[in-house]
Amino acid sequence: MAEQTTTGSKTNTSLVSLSRSVSTVTEEEMEKRKVQDLEQALSYTSGVGVSQYGSDARYDFLLIRGFEETSLGTYRDGLRYQTDDFTGSRLEPYGLQRIDVLKGSTSTLFGLNAPGGIANAITKRPLDYDFGEVYTTLGDGHTETGADFGGPIDQAGEWTYRITTNWQDADRGAEHTRDDRFYFAPALTWKPSDATTLTLLADFNDRKSNASQSIPYGSGIDPKTFLGEPDYDAMDTIARNIGYQFSHDFGNGFGFDQNARYTHIDMTYNTVYGGTADPADSRSAFGVYGESDQYAIDNQLHYDTDVMGAGSRTLVGFDYFKSDTLERQYYGTAPGLNINNPDYCGTACISLDRLADFDQKMTSQGYYLQEELTFNDQWILTLGGRYDAVNTESGSDDEVNDYDFTKRIGLTYKIQDDLSLYANYAESFQPPASRSLISGRAKPQEGEQYEVGMKYRPANTNALFTVALFDLTQTNVTQQVSTTQYRQIGEVNVKGLELEGKVALSNRLNLTAAYSYWDAEIEEDGIGGNKGNRPAVVPEHLASVWADYTIPGDANRGDITVGLGTRFVGSTYSDDANTGKVASYTLVDAMASYQFSPKVDLTVNATNLFDREYISYIDTYSNSAYYGNDRSVLTTLRYHW
Repeated sequence: MAEQTTTGSKTNTSLVSLSRSVSTVTEEEMEKRKVQDLEQALSYTSGVGVSQYGSDARYDFLLIRGFEETSLGTYRDGLRYQTDDFTGSRLEPYGLQRIDVLKGSTSTLFGLNAPGGIANAITKRPLDYDFGEVYTTLGDGHTETGADFGGPIDQAGEWTYRITTNWQDADRGAEHTRDDRFYFAPALTWKPSDATTLTLLADFNDRKSNASQSIPYGSGIDPKTFLGEPDYDAMDTIARNIGYQFSHDFGNGFGFDQNARYTHIDMTYNTVYGGTADPADSRSAFGVYGESDQYAIDNQLHYDTDVMGAGSRTLVGFDYFKSDTLERQYYGTAPGLNINNPDYCGTACISLDRLADFDQKMTSQGYYLQEELTFNDQWILTLGGRYDAVNTESGSDDEVNDYDFTKRIGLTYKIQDDLSLYANYAESFQPPASRSLISGRAKPQEGEQYEVGMKYRPANTNALFTVALFDLTQTNVTQQVSTTQYRQIGEVNVKGLELEGKVALSNRLNLTAAYSYWDAEIEEDGIGGNKGNRPAVVPEHLASVWADYTIPGDANRGDITVGLGTRFVGSTYSDDANTGKVASYTLVDAMASYQFSPKVDLTVNATNLFDREYISYIDTYSNSAYYGNDRSVLTTLRYHW
């Protein structure tokens, strides 16, 4: 159970004191459920929708409070981890020690984003004691092994290190698919005194996967049928990251923090898909070869003091982000394919023509100020403001400058130390990620949020219960209108309710329960007749429950842990016109673990335990159905010290 977070306010604050809604997924939770990606890690978190495009493994698709957060909503160690056009890389969950989900408009602290929120993944870093583990995981079409170890280097503990690595040779259940990975992440911390800490973080993340997998809607063929070209299909990425986190306490309430990271991504994206409703008629081919450099740095100066009897925490910050992305894109055709008896023709039959390159450079600078005032240890007033300047250059020498000032006000009332009420107002600012694909003049998207809630952490227990009511509106929302074009539809509003409870009792029982209600509506539509409709892929209801229980061992046997979870996703529409509807579905996950000794345990994890066949998304432009992942059973043997 997490008690504190720096994600909610960029200051180390208890979850109960924040005037924001923040959910945390710990390393222990991810390990028990043996999560394979960020989507699985957040699948039991309130306010978050995942897997809306089924088994599509290209990106971490996140829907937070009804708004798409795939491109700009993923952060790593407080710094943006952006996807430009097609070029991006998924995170390796084994390299994370926790994930914080900050819900609602976040621009006053983090800059460019949709009003739904962000997922901030925290990288594993060195610990001040010796530790380690090695493991092997086996399953149907799945082989994986990894290690995570570290500790002090010198006797004084001034230097500590950590190395995290894993390797995987796997498929994704369907024909001709793969999910191969290699991840290596060294980390080093230098702590010359209690006042100064410097941590160096680096990683190499090589993933070989596939493009999205679909079949013609209503065809009745096996959803595992592969209708592309096995020798051509690929979604391969190599991400290299290197950065640092520096912190220094000057004393007398003054402190300085600086986080920085450089990211280089190479991507190969090849796909062949049905060019018409029946792939036997013809197929289309698409190829993208991308390269991206990202530079991110965040500087924070904070000052804690008392002002006329009130506690004051002042935060002044400046962050800088630059991305330089070049993609060579190709589009063409491939011969038709008999969906009932596929006979693949290989790469020689694919005809490709060069499209215009996607060449975009984006630079953003943000200046922010936040003041937290605490009165009588009960009232906490938070005021924040931020100015963003964004410059975007395209390959055609077009240059666009966007500017905005966003503000936030929040108030927390602590009825007791373990019970609080809060309210907040916050704004968001999001320039279009790719103006060249948007019909008409692209404008920045702006949003605002009103939220009230309650948090309760019962005394002398390891539990947290939260309730949140919110009203979010975003203007100039971008939605897809064809296979290659998007447009800004006007205004979308989402009103909602979130309930979440997390309980950990006596190291034996862990329980997580979450429910989300999203009343989403297109309030303005400047082009089509979609006003009053529900936005595409946004469900009305999301619910989940996970519980695991440990039976302590005795002289004859070790600990036995069993876990069971269920996830419900409500029905959705395939498009903003609400012409096609996708049915709701419920999935069940389970785990069982046996501890042979204090250092050795064996765990079996099953996702989609009953092998439910379900559709996550229907592409109305190509009449394609995207199915969710089928059952996966993984067995892990782990030795730790």
